[in-house]
Amino acid sequence: MPFTQFTSLDFDQIKAQIRDYLRSNSNFTDFDFEGSNFSILIDTLAYNTYINAFNANLVANESFLDSASIRENVVSLARNIGYVPRSKSAAKASVYFTVNTDSQKQLLHLKPGLVCVGGGVNSNFRFSRTQSMSVPIVNGVATFGSAELPIEVLQGSVLSAQFISDNTTDQRFILGNPNIDASTIKVFVKGVGDTGLGREFSMIDNILKINKDSEIFFVQEVQDEKYEIMFGDGYFGKKLENNSVITVRYIITDGADSNGASQFSFQGVFTTKDPNSEVDLPTVIPTGGIVINTVNGATNGAEMENVNSIKYFAPRIYSSQYRAVTPRDYEAIIQTIYPRTESVAVIGGEELSPPQFGKVQISIKPKNGTYVSDFDKQQIKQKLKSYAIAGINSEIIDLKILYVEIDSTIYYNTTQVSNANDLQTKVLSSLRDYSSTVDINKFGGRFKYSKVLQLIDRVDSAITSNITKLKIRRDMKVLKNQFAQYELCFGNRFHINPEGFNIKSTGFTLSGSSDIVFITDVPNKTANGALDGSGKGVLSVIARNRKEELKVVAKSAGTVDYMKGEIILNTLNITSTSADNDLIEIQAFPDSNDVVGLKDLYLSFDVSNSKINMVKDVIASGEDVSGVVFTRDYYTSSYSNGDLERK
Repeated sequence: MPFTQFTSLDFDQIKAQIRDYLRSNSNFTDFDFEGSNFSILIDTLAYNTYINAFNANLVANESFLDSASIRENVVSLARNIGYVPRSKSAAKASVYFTVNTDSQKQLLHLKPGLVCVGGGVNSNFRFSRTQSMSVPIVNGVATFGSAELPIEVLQGSVLSAQFISDNTTDQRFILGNPNIDASTIKVFVKGVGDTGLGREFSMIDNILKINKDSEIFFVQEVQDEKYEIMFGDGYFGKKLENNSVITVRYIITDGADSNGASQFSFQGVFTTKDPNSEVDLPTVIPTGGIVINTVNGATNGAEMENVNSIKYFAPRIYSSQYRAVTPRDYEAIIQTIYPRTESVAVIGGEELSPPQFGKVQISIKPKNGTYVSDFDKQQIKQKLKSYAIAGINSEIIDLKILYVEIDSTIYYNTTQVSNANDLQTKVLSSLRDYSSTVDINKFGGRFKYSKVLQLIDRVDSAITSNITKLKIRRDMKVLKNQFAQYELCFGNRFHINPEGFNIKSTGFTLSGSSDIVFITDVPNKTANGALDGSGKGVLSVIARNRKEELKVVAKSAGTVDYMKGEIILNTLNITSTSADNDLIEIQAFPDSNDVVGLKDLYLSFDVSNSKINMVKDVIASGEDVSGVVFTRDYYTSSYSNGDLERK
């Protein structure tokens, strides 16, 4: 057999092909390849071939962005198309404090470095600043920040590195620490005639609008999750002078671990000279204790971008070419300028109802928390201006979450499991794992009903079947003690039961009454009681009396569009809600069990509010051979109930 047809990669197949090749040679016509010592040589050849094929396969895989798995290789391939992976992000807190001092100077300077220590869940964390801060001393008091304009401190320790430029060699400036928040890197270059640390260079991510005199630097990730500083070459950015002193200041951080710290104690150092322009700095000791006031606790700490994220965003950033035109461009660029983004939805104004041309609507789900702060919104909009086309206005709206809940009755064989609670725990664990997959918990996500049914059945061989019903929910934030109108869009068609009770809510109270009331619906019907085909209905506010009889409080309190999945409530003055945080939970039954997060709706599988009921399968266990007991005592309907209240 000629080796030109050699295609096998399995060891046994390689060995068989070598043996067949030797047998075809006339010199080995009567040779026993199985029992002779020749078998050892064949094993050696096959093993060597197998190892070479395996290594060649690994090398080929690591040469392409889609198939590479080693981080250093993925980062290197992404670097070829101009993508810098996101570094760890330090958690940020907003604080302010006053300092009493007997200094006779006009200014008090807070030195870069440690500012305070904040308490987390199980440990304390250092919070620092990479830049100095100077404030005037007024009547012996220096005020750093205020409740309206606090100062920002970042979790981590400030480190510095110093280099001497040498233009005679191919010099590299590599920072020796991992876990660096790359956004905190500050670079100072001291040339001939400069004082202090020298001039501060600016970090950029592209070569647009720079020239040979631009004092800039680039950052790229290299081996072992470290970072390299690169300067201009005299054409794109200013070239370093020989023997220039380069000082790099940066923060190494614990990332997401420090989120939540809110109690701080001061640990900083003050001086009367500018730390960036002076070397010998006299320390100023405050005349009294310093109390740190917290405006916002530590949030938005995040881990380094993982390999899967790099593979996804690197080609998309490259295709956007640093301009925001299509929704995909906006999605990729926002992930770059706001690294704390978990998921983003971008909708062109032409897709809105009614259309708003010249406008882009953006909804962002941050990695930690639910909402993007007003300050971050302004920062994102400002940064987007350098990418967006002139005349296109961007609007960042608050997150809208569409929750999916299940009500599942799971039948199990009692002869194969001793504890139903353990089986229920295993089901819940599997559902939580599914809730973190790529299908859901994102904008444009899709809840796949058939996968959930299969997932439940495959948790344990004791499970014989399941009957699972689906609900979708939106949480409506109310304005208490104010007349207001409300609109909720679910983005999915509602199932219509002609008898009503398709829409359910948690309880609330209205002005002028102490009765707990609920929202329900009545579909539009013809005179003979059939659905009129409009796909719409009327919302009513209903209460219960002491006899549990229903009482109509407001017959026409709004409208429901079953086809669009839209609820509109007329003007109401809501005084309290049964649910926490001034929320009214409103649920509906989807017309399709495959639920989609449409447009700006963030789809979330809410396992914590789902119901898992374990029921004995008396037929499978042999307790009921006729099915009479099963249909009488263990029967479960596959359809929604007609209750008024959301439970």
